[in-house]
Amino acid sequence: MNDLLDKLEQIYQRWLQIGEEITQPDAMSDMKKFIKMSKDYKDLQAVVEAYKKYKDVIGNIANAKDIIANEKDEEFREMAKMELDGFVEEKDKLEEDIRLLLLPQDPQDSKNAQMEIRAGSGGDEASIFAGDLFRMYQHYCDKKGFKIEVISMTEGTVGGYKEIVFAVNGDGAYGIMKYESGVHRVQRVPQTESQGRVHTSASSVVVLPEADEFDVDLKQSDIKKETFCASGPGGQCVNTTYSAVRLTHIPTGIVVSIQDEKNQIKNLEKAMRILRTRLFEREYKKYLDEIASKRKTMVSTGDRSAKIRTYNYPQNRVTDHRINFTMYNLANFMNGDIEEVLQALQVAENAERLKEDIV
Repeated sequence: MNDLLDKLEQIYQRWLQIGEEITQPDAMSDMKKFIKMSKDYKDLQAVVEAYKKYKDVIGNIANAKDIIANEKDEEFREMAKMELDGFVEEKDKLEEDIRLLLLPQDPQDSKNAQMEIRAGSGGDEASIFAGDLFRMYQHYCDKKGFKIEVISMTEGTVGGYKEIVFAVNGDGAYGIMKYESGVHRVQRVPQTESQGRVHTSASSVVVLPEADEFDVDLKQSDIKKETFCASGPGGQCVNTTYSAVRLTHIPTGIVVSIQDEKNQIKNLEKAMRILRTRLFEREYKKYLDEIASKRKTMVSTGDRSAKIRTYNYPQNRVTDHRINFTMYNLANFMNGDIEEVLQALQVAENAERLKEDIV
């Protein structure tokens, strides 16, 4: 118990120190350092609040034990015994919460997310399903208070999307949405099926922490910029101005093309966002691969080929294969009621991380 209090006291002193540093007049002279300190201050806030509660409870337990040992009034002693049971229960719960708070956090969890949905096997039905997944995330984000911003998209021939890239903006968006990375499989009678047979098709989802300009050292001299006319389906020119933008990162060969906006500057901004995030992804994937090598399940890993979830329409069933989680309310799930499975995935991941910490 003393070890935990000592550790929490050190964190509390560090939090006070950071608070002092970020209020200094020259704090913003190094913007990258200032942003990191501000983030660290905010991240430690929950631990500091838990520490204050924990310290109060420890004090209450000591007072109750003192009354039980020294008080002559039997009624007072009985009241202290009842209170002591409650304080001990509260202490145990706080210690459990604090252990989770003290686990090393993925430093990217607090960021906005950049998501990509791509139609996989299944032809037109896969594109329709990709559209269904996008609407599911739209509904969920609306309920969560996150904002979705479409960056680029290629529509399917009979509906949905062959590919759609969008940002999810909100505090901790990546830490919540990262569990959606992987292959999503659907089993249902497609709109294009005349015989009423159930088909299986799939769409892949990639979730990345959106990189900002401080995450990636992106030199303009490493970028080849080209402009061209935006084209529509079939290749016809739908824009007579050179508003579309293609960026090539020369050192890595990564190419990003954006033609969604009629304005070249807006297309350039979107292309730069995607390029920064894809460059950042190359380094971040090493971190994810290291996690994957340690853990038994595929919760929050970089394995995008893994089939993580099946949506079975005939049985009104959705199953997350990573944690063997099944629910029979597919209609509500597709309307954005995905919080339950996301929380279950987070609990599973935290349980694994606690085991690692103990071992």
